[in-house]
Amino acid sequence: MITRGRRAVSFALAAALTRAGTAGLRAKAPGGAGRWERENHAGRTVELYAGPASALAVAVASGRVRPAAGFAVLVAGACGAYDDVVGAGDSRRGFRAHLGALRDGEVSSGAVKLFGISAAGLLAGALLKERAVDKVLAGVVIAGTAHFVNLVDVRPGRAGLAVLGLGVPGLLRGGAGAELAAGAMGAAAVVLPEDVGERAMLGDVGAHALGAAVGAAIVAGNGTAGLVAHAVGVVGAAVCGERVSELARGVSDGGCG
Repeated sequence: MITRGRRAVSFALAAALTRAGTAGLRAKAPGGAGRWERENHAGRTVELYAGPASALAVAVASGRVRPAAGFAVLVAGACGAYDDVVGAGDSRRGFRAHLGALRDGEVSSGAVKLFGISAAGLLAGALLKERAVDKVLAGVVIAGTAHFVNLVDVRPGRAGLAVLGLGVPGLLRGGAGAELAAGAMGAAAVVLPEDVGERAMLGDVGAHALGAAVGAAIVAGNGTAGLVAHAVGVVGAAVCGERVSELARGVSDGGCG
């Protein structure tokens, strides 16, 4: 009963803060309403308020359970926000493109995001786990899950559904992992209707933050074997996503051959 109550508190807290934050940002629209609008894949104008609102909400909800998790969520959201703003016109996609730019002396927003979220994930993992191997695996899972949720955020609702789907096992397992999962799921549940309705989107800031929260939930609820399985999964998803991105660029350039 205690665990169930704590899960409910985390879910409700993240949901309420996301709703309130979105409404507050919409009312104030810092920098003007135009700064908070983007065109989605279908050319429809969507709002970006839900991204930072959900990131802050989940950082608070996660931090009350495990401060290290809240830190990872906050950094992931901040790196995502930086990429949303600075990298808005950057056509480069995938790790290789950004690492290639880094070799040429250019620090792209994608590289900042990659190293920033990875460093935060490793630090959080080091604080959440005791064994050295688990610390490293935990960092990979947190950063990798943040990347994965952003990777699937290419159509309305996919990121939110990914968070809900990935959060269910942790929610059922109990403990700190359940509370962390509940927070991420609470924010995702609030954003999902408007996201699916193509009125709002999470953007990099929201997708990375919610992904990091789910990653922290996975870390909190798993031992070495579970961490290995999840680490392999997120690394595999990153490699697959990289290849799909390269194929898409090849087609847009006139073919892959």
